[in-house]
Amino acid sequence: MNDIKRIPDSELEIMMIIWEAGQSVSADYIMDRIDKTWTKTTLLNFLTRLCSRGFLDCSKEGRRNLYTPIVDKEVYLQKESKSFLNRLYHNSLTGLVASLYDGKSVSKEDLAELKRYIEEAE
Repeated sequence: MNDIKRIPDSELEIMMIIWEAGQSVSADYIMDRIDKTWTKTTLLNFLTRLCSRGFLDCSKEGRRNLYTPIVDKEVYLQKESKSFLNRLYHNSLTGLVASLYDGKSVSKEDLAELKRYIEEAE
């Protein structure tokens, strides 16, 4: 799925809610969980965009629409993570970790957890 486009943060927040639901959801379900002060019309516009870009499928159930993810969460996050690492750190994982640590965003405990992960992955 190399043709997956990056989605804006607001739309990504919507996708995260849908992915976490693990099933088809309505706009009302999303409105109850979104951390924004959007109107329902704003949310529906974002959902329409996500459908037209191929991230969601929309089906009718009675009078409401249900939204189902077409793009797998892990596939999207892997592609976005690779793109982020390439754009900001020229594919340097060390540069990313150093930046996070120097900026006090990563603790020594986080680094120990990362070290364990790397050891298990090898």
